[in-house]
Amino acid sequence: MAEYFKIGKLVAVHGLKGEVLLKHELGKKTSLKDLKAIFIEEKKGSFLPYFIESTKIKAEDEVYIKLENIDSREAAIKLSAKKVWLTEADFKKFAAKNAPASMLGYAIIHNNETLGDILELIEQPHQLLCRLEIDGKEVLIPLHEETLKKVDHKKKEVVVELPDGLLDVYLQ
Repeated sequence: MAEYFKIGKLVAVHGLKGEVLLKHELGKKTSLKDLKAIFIEEKKGSFLPYFIESTKIKAEDEVYIKLENIDSREAAIKLSAKKVWLTEADFKKFAAKNAPASMLGYAIIHNNETLGDILELIEQPHQLLCRLEIDGKEVLIPLHEETLKKVDHKKKEVVVELPDGLLDVYLQ
């Protein structure tokens, strides 16, 4: 199965011809030039491709996208607030190396022990939350100046020092 990475979400409809506004977390200004398709998760683990007709930069982290067969404001509204995903190959092509989203798939290491791989990154004003699964349970690991010790891009690892008891909250 192909690996998909969440890059943002469709936040608004633009105009009357079905254009949508993508707010992305790729870490750099991009028009997504030459990107063929985005993927929208209709059901958990089921990604539908939407093919791109055209794109236009709005801001550092926003792009207008015209999708094939989405030709009216009404059709575009149905896609509003949907999360947008890219295949791993496309994600690597468009994400900045220093973008938080580039850490998707990295292993979280605490006390020399691998806790799991980062499945999702949730940006908040003062920290980044990494979502992972440990023993089938969802765990959120905060990344900020007190917990983040090192990011090793070569090994695809994020080394953290977590407060005592944080993992116990999730794993009891």
